[in-house]
Amino acid sequence: MPLRELLVEELQDLFHAETQLTRALPRMAEAAHNPKLKETFQKHLVETEQHVERLRQAFELLGEKAQAKPCKAMTGLIEEGQEKIAEGKNKDALSSDLALITAAQKVEHYEISGYGTVKALARQIGEIEVSNLLMRTLGEEESADYLLTEAAKPMVQTAAYNENSKLKIHRHGPVSETSAAGAATR
Repeated sequence: MPLRELLVEELQDLFHAETQLTRALPRMAEAAHNPKLKETFQKHLVETEQHVERLRQAFELLGEKAQAKPCKAMTGLIEEGQEKIAEGKNKDALSSDLALITAAQKVEHYEISGYGTVKALARQIGEIEVSNLLMRTLGEEESADYLLTEAAKPMVQTAAYNENSKLKIHRHGPVSETSAAGAATR
């Protein structure tokens, strides 16, 4: 398969992936409990809508019709995210949000790999303007992944502290919060 055909096919895959994501991100934002996480999802929705537009521009620059090719990978990742949302209703807010972050980062990593590939393909065949468009999107996907990691850090610390406190109570009987907090900082 010539590189140009491969590029168009991969862009069609990403076009479908991003379109699916514009429908999934509002549900993820709604399910998030943590305000920073909710804001991260809302911000990424706006970016994702721009990603769809950039893909339309890329197709136009290539003289191709902007059409989607079913992206089974994103369909599966979004289904997994929907499962996390449903399961989260039976979990505490912290666990639910951490599960959402896990699902969202799987999506981001898929997109990062996809955009890295199409950017390189476009550059290889001399479609520099297309490559530059895709590079902008790649940077935003990497940024979204970073923001999700940063949002997760304090949640993971809180969850670990809570777990350690429960273990101490279970093993040694009730422990005062001050002694448990002191033990967590040692």
